[in-house]
Amino acid sequence: MSFSKGINASAATLTRNRTPGSVCPSSGMCATCIEGCTGLCEVGRSAYRGREVIYPQPFGPITAASEKDYPIDLSHFSIMGTTVGAHGIEPDSDKAIFPNVNIESAVGANEQIKLRLPVVIPGLGSTNIAKQNWEGLAIGAAISGVILTIGENVCGMDPDAEFSSGRVVRSPDMERRVKLFQKWYNGYGTIVVQSNIEDTKLGVLEYVIDKLGVEAVELKWGQGAKDIGGEVKLNSLERALQLKNRGYIVHPDPEDPGVQEAFRKGAFKEFERHSRIGMVEYDSFLARVEQLRRHGAKYVFLKTGAYRPADLARAVKYASDARIDLLTVDGAGGGTGMSPWRMMNEWGIPTVYLECLLYKYLNKLAERGKFIPSVAIAGGFALEDQVFKGLALGAPYIKAVGMARAPLTAAMVGKTLGEAIKNGKVPAEIANKYGTTLEQIFVAASELKARYGEAFAEIPPGAIGVYTFFERLGVGLKQLMCGARKFALRYITRDDIVALTPEAAKVSGIPYVMDLDAEEAERILES
Repeated sequence: MSFSKGINASAATLTRNRTPGSVCPSSGMCATCIEGCTGLCEVGRSAYRGREVIYPQPFGPITAASEKDYPIDLSHFSIMGTTVGAHGIEPDSDKAIFPNVNIESAVGANEQIKLRLPVVIPGLGSTNIAKQNWEGLAIGAAISGVILTIGENVCGMDPDAEFSSGRVVRSPDMERRVKLFQKWYNGYGTIVVQSNIEDTKLGVLEYVIDKLGVEAVELKWGQGAKDIGGEVKLNSLERALQLKNRGYIVHPDPEDPGVQEAFRKGAFKEFERHSRIGMVEYDSFLARVEQLRRHGAKYVFLKTGAYRPADLARAVKYASDARIDLLTVDGAGGGTGMSPWRMMNEWGIPTVYLECLLYKYLNKLAERGKFIPSVAIAGGFALEDQVFKGLALGAPYIKAVGMARAPLTAAMVGKTLGEAIKNGKVPAEIANKYGTTLEQIFVAASELKARYGEAFAEIPPGAIGVYTFFERLGVGLKQLMCGARKFALRYITRDDIVALTPEAAKVSGIPYVMDLDAEEAERILES
């Protein structure tokens, strides 16, 4: 059995097999590759479009995530309920009801950043999809009380950014992103600005601390979608030249006269902009953290990806020694605005395996009395059952779950429906069932209108979509926690989930379902 899906054909790369019912499982090629085929699959299309087929398409209006069916994922665990007792509330049937479950969390070395929902939206950076939906994301995250991260390369990619001696002094795009969140901030969550190699050279974090009042910054080692630097596509020669001049890697070389001529003739329509990979080193990492704190950063975060176990151990150790406020660990298969498609599917440690290693390493430091930073786990999270399992699998260390594609989807759907309402073109399927106005379609709109009064008119439909999605997520999480008799997040433990297969039990250390409560059940039966 192959864990990989669509090896040589995928909706992500707009490719397909000529004989989809008869495909070689190891290569993904059609069982009979026939002369005369125009190249429908990835191999075939690569014969005439080459490196373009490496990436999910089309760049700009999509996000993508791995199709690989990993041997163990969160579905291999089940949430356990019970009929006795209650944790965090009086065991009274009139009081132990799901609306009374407290799903607020807090992160930071002193748990100063409070969250209404245990969610972090990881770095959404310079891709078009993030920029085009930022208003909905920023306002939606702020009114929902979660952490929102501005990802890498935003200043460097801002066509209107201003620089002095190679350092950014003004970036209208960054300013817009930060201020949108700050305007609607209600005491929960925070806006975070992330930094990679290029951002560090450009002085992005110093700029946002000094000029924009940003309190939380994040150093980025990597993410779950890829083990290479950030990348986007550029559809003009002028942009390609601008970004190469700002220090980015741009392919093909926009300064090459032959490349310029090929672009003008339409041989290719997009350049690629790539970021450099970092070189992690203990002393320089601690020095950079201290430098940022001296510069005025109130909180310093670290984001790492699905690298080999030794690198995860480094992240945990360095975060502990530097007293990092939040360590986010992103498992393989996570979402992206642009990453090499085969890389997304075939590299890195998947989320469940990575979180089990993370728990093991954090536990080891805790046993030695070391500082344990707040930790978030990311990589494929979308709904409340996954949030519960993510918190339980790494309990008591996991304080939040990172999710980007799901809230971004909510923002996009909200924006799309808002346009449909505005133009009087609400799809019949929705109009017939719910109505044609904002208040009829968005179930949480009336709540927001009551809360914000006249200011409600300033909340875009994309933000209402994000808020409504998070509201659903919160209610669903409360219901699951109520069934487990856990009425606050701090009471969730690894004992609240069970492994459904022996392999999942072996990897995680979570009891196999047929072994769970064996001794207690025996005592009950013999009493």
